[in-house]
Amino acid sequence: MKVVNTLRNRLLHHFIQGDFHEVVSKMTIVDAFLFLIVHSVDKLAIWHRLPVFLGLIYLATRRHLHQKYNLLNVGQSPSEVGFNPGKYQYRTSDGTYNDPLNEEAGGLGSFFGRNMLSVDQRQKLLRPDPMVVATKLLARRKYEDTGKQFNIIAASWIQFMIHDWVDHLEDTNQIELIAPRAVADKCPLNSFKFYKTKEFPTGFCEIKYGTKNIRTPWWDGSAIYGVNAERMQKIRTFKDGKLKISEDGLLLHDQDGIALSGDIRNSWAGVSTLQALFMKEHNAVCDAIKEEHPDFDDEHLYRIGRLVTSAVIAKIHTIDWTVELLKTDMLLAGMRGNWYGLLGKKFKDKFGHVGGVFLGGLVGLKKPVNHGVPYSLTEEFVSVYRMHSLLPDYLCLRDIKAAPGPNKSPPLTEKISMANLIGQKGEKTLSEIGFTQQIVSMGHQACGQLKLWNYPEWLRDLIPQDIHGKDRPDHVDMAALEIYRDRERKVARYNQFRRALFLIPISKWEDLTDNEEEIQSLREVYDDDVEELDLQVGLMAEKKIKGFAISETAFIIFLLMATRRLEADRFFTSNFNEETYTKEGFEWVKTTESLRDVLDRHYPEITKKWMNSTSAFSVWDSPPNAHNLIPLYLRFPS
Repeated sequence: MKVVNTLRNRLLHHFIQGDFHEVVSKMTIVDAFLFLIVHSVDKLAIWHRLPVFLGLIYLATRRHLHQKYNLLNVGQSPSEVGFNPGKYQYRTSDGTYNDPLNEEAGGLGSFFGRNMLSVDQRQKLLRPDPMVVATKLLARRKYEDTGKQFNIIAASWIQFMIHDWVDHLEDTNQIELIAPRAVADKCPLNSFKFYKTKEFPTGFCEIKYGTKNIRTPWWDGSAIYGVNAERMQKIRTFKDGKLKISEDGLLLHDQDGIALSGDIRNSWAGVSTLQALFMKEHNAVCDAIKEEHPDFDDEHLYRIGRLVTSAVIAKIHTIDWTVELLKTDMLLAGMRGNWYGLLGKKFKDKFGHVGGVFLGGLVGLKKPVNHGVPYSLTEEFVSVYRMHSLLPDYLCLRDIKAAPGPNKSPPLTEKISMANLIGQKGEKTLSEIGFTQQIVSMGHQACGQLKLWNYPEWLRDLIPQDIHGKDRPDHVDMAALEIYRDRERKVARYNQFRRALFLIPISKWEDLTDNEEEIQSLREVYDDDVEELDLQVGLMAEKKIKGFAISETAFIIFLLMATRRLEADRFFTSNFNEETYTKEGFEWVKTTESLRDVLDRHYPEITKKWMNSTSAFSVWDSPPNAHNLIPLYLRFPS
């Protein structure tokens, strides 16, 4: 076997870049040749220009490799024993009892996983200085938006999801960053303090320390429901399974002015609006279930309402939000394939899940799949979801009392600074604006591009909040903090990150961007060393694939983890059925295809009067998607 492997490696090394020789030598023969196919396509940089069906084969092959080599367990679960899923036909408040073979997997306080080995950067936490990086490469010069592709609702949506999935447990020790003299006059804060991320020993050799998640990483709607019994008590009415919500369709508030919702930390009016909408959705589900099952008590109705609403959110993210984020026929086919399989919606709705992942999709599989690694979201996943550049400087408030203009566009009335829309001040402002004007205004405004020099300046002097939603005394520079966080959490820098994902690294700045001014600034900040480039900066600078609002590097993490969120969760696999959801709840999920459907259900006048676009995540005055006579899988990229 040694002779065979030596001959195999010699043969493959002729065709594979040196960066990958070591990792390929450890692969099985089949995986090594699959890698060769993927790598050959990558060297030509053509995968996104392939016909849809061939492109899907490429992505499926790449996903297989990542599932095998880029899911690393961090830390041992307190209890790796099985349980009877029949006793837990509902989502628990803390995320436990989901994986039938590991009751603690994905639970509150579990470790963040890894997609690659951690990289100790303790000696380079300030090289180059995060405030220099933020000032010279990230800080917004002029707001650049995404055109008609993506709106402020889409920007709010991803924060809504992050508040469902991830948040790091902090240490009690504070760190202070001080602006170097060279950039001090351009920094909103001369210095700022923040709590370091708390580390825990893992008991493992390769990854000795890890961090813990104080949210539940499952797609369980915890941004609405919370992650513990205490929070849940505050938002439930304890009547007919329903949640507390104001008569005006917005969130209620406690005596301290803090919103009553599942997650209220570091939020803003856009997220609050979506939380309120899906609390209404939950209550509507409960009404529908109670009508057919008057014998169901409050607890049973609440549990079904949560299951259905969480599934609706996951479905919207998969086949609506992500499709607009990655606006190509290939990803439209891919994301619908994740949910419905190659056989499609009509077949699945009529006959149920048939075949495996490819024919029937991930949703409805006979059993959850975790590829031998307990479910978690990863440090690298958190890093590529740093998307604050999507946020604008102002919300352009629209006049909803006026008649619609061309393409259902309402006239602009005023601009509201984002500083007035965040935290408790934002809740007060939102109560004055109202749900309808807020959602229509966000729908008609394009969000920012994920690029260099487009990070909001108002986020560089931000009042952060604790886990209870109360303001902290120290302001922070979020742009600088995000650079520091990746280094502190041992996330690889850009080139090493790409190598670990089997992507060809850059050898010169021109491989990253064609913009000469950007190249000059990158050379200056990183002393002309591409290996020192921070991940966040690389993701912003990277040339985008046509139709993609994010970088290819970030997309590869999405490719792996978007699949994992569905396939590892038994409520999207073995328990995605009428028995668990009820016939009515299961039908509710099947018939909801988009955020527009949810808005239609609760605010039909909004979509009828103000939305011209097909998706609620596109700018609303954009034209509806044109009908294409060519079958999706037979299309070529335009």
